[in-house]
Amino acid sequence: MWIYLLLGVITAAVWFVRRKYSFWADRGVPYVKPRFPFGNIQGIGRRMHSSQLMTKFYNELKPSGKPYGGIYFFTNPVALALELEFVKNVLLQQRDFAYFHDRGVYYNEKDDPISGHLFNIEGTKWTNLRKKLIPTFSSGKMKMMCPTIVSVGERFRECLGKCLENGDGEVEMKELLARFTTDVIGTCAFGIDCNSLNDPNAEFLRMGRRVFEVPRGRILKFFFMATFKDFSRRIHIKGTSDEVSEFFFKVVQETIEYREKNNIQRNDFMNLLMQLKNGGQLDESGETVGTLSLNEVVAQAFVFFLGGFETSSTTMSYCLYELSLNEEIQQRARECVQNAVRKHGGLTYDALMDMPYIDQCINESLRKYPPGANLIRQVSHDYRVPGTDVTFPKGMNVMIPVYAIHHDPDNYPDPERYDPDRFSPETTETRKPYTFLPFGEGPRICIAARFGMLEARIGLSVLLMNFSFARCSKTNVPLVISSRHAVLTPEGGLWLKVEKLKM
Repeated sequence: MWIYLLLGVITAAVWFVRRKYSFWADRGVPYVKPRFPFGNIQGIGRRMHSSQLMTKFYNELKPSGKPYGGIYFFTNPVALALELEFVKNVLLQQRDFAYFHDRGVYYNEKDDPISGHLFNIEGTKWTNLRKKLIPTFSSGKMKMMCPTIVSVGERFRECLGKCLENGDGEVEMKELLARFTTDVIGTCAFGIDCNSLNDPNAEFLRMGRRVFEVPRGRILKFFFMATFKDFSRRIHIKGTSDEVSEFFFKVVQETIEYREKNNIQRNDFMNLLMQLKNGGQLDESGETVGTLSLNEVVAQAFVFFLGGFETSSTTMSYCLYELSLNEEIQQRARECVQNAVRKHGGLTYDALMDMPYIDQCINESLRKYPPGANLIRQVSHDYRVPGTDVTFPKGMNVMIPVYAIHHDPDNYPDPERYDPDRFSPETTETRKPYTFLPFGEGPRICIAARFGMLEARIGLSVLLMNFSFARCSKTNVPLVISSRHAVLTPEGGLWLKVEKLKM
């Protein structure tokens, strides 16, 4: 009898899996054949980065001429965007954004309150929170924070100078840039001197590494959580380690208590969050937008740290890598910085806003190496794809392969070539919309994109004014992308030959 029962269970399981894996075939949608139990993601974290895998699927399915193709995360169907018009429909508010309001990223506010930040949360809660936070990222607030970041940039210059005095000129720049961005975020978000530039083992820096350097087994765990969100919440899975969560809660609580006790006001992100926590409005505008709980303050400070720590440092790393291989472009970028500094009497906010070629270099780096290599949107209620009889059921994910779109020769001829002139005003005007998505697009575009660009401009300006960069014996050409990181990261760091410029 037990044998028959076991056979019945096995038969039912096989039937269930086959039924799940027939979703795209039953609807006549081109798809990549899945393999149980991981579907199409078995290579992620072991052999390749998710950006490379999605690009492989994109190139495989695009010749079908369909607006999207089908892949599977475990046994769940996922639509992979193949056409820009479909991307536009998903991301743009005036189109079908109401169906794709949420990112579909796993979070668990009950067991893991630090995960309830703006990037993750959904529905009306996201709408209300974004409304509260948008004023904190205005151009006026960026101008206010600019001198603070420039002062960290000066310490960055001194730190790199000391490295050159004590070595052979070959420097691992990715680590040094991470220390720079850690000190920037520590100062701007928490009002704390992290001292990462002087201490490579500083706790803030260590926590940043803990978040982004994901062991191979945990990468599949993240895909599991995103695929089976309700089940993951029921069994109390956390996306953030207890050590990281406890550290940030402690830092934020101590900072708030100290400032309130001593009546300290600073021009930083934490001060703005405290205004929202205590009064529900920002002092400058006087507009009441609603209060934030302590948990919400910690969560927003945490995601601000993550956004400014890794994405900015990797973007600057890739930009320096490409400039080290292109001496002519590097010199042109340096002259752009020098001209702006002379014109505006120093490395001021106005000078930083007047560096068009630096922006072109950063944008071309973001094109070749987008930190968010894929965007995910979740279907909030059944969605019938325009012009077809296919309906995406509520809860299904749609994947927008940003890296693949950025490397599609139909969008960028000779896509592996680094060419900042792709982002000259003339060329940008003629480019198809939705071919450049480093910060996302539409209502859920990255709220801190302006801050990230400012941080990158300052870091690169300080470096180019004072140092030259070239490849060395340890430089990997071409770069190898680490499969262990969520954000696009060079394997083994970024080694460059650095020389101090004669002033």
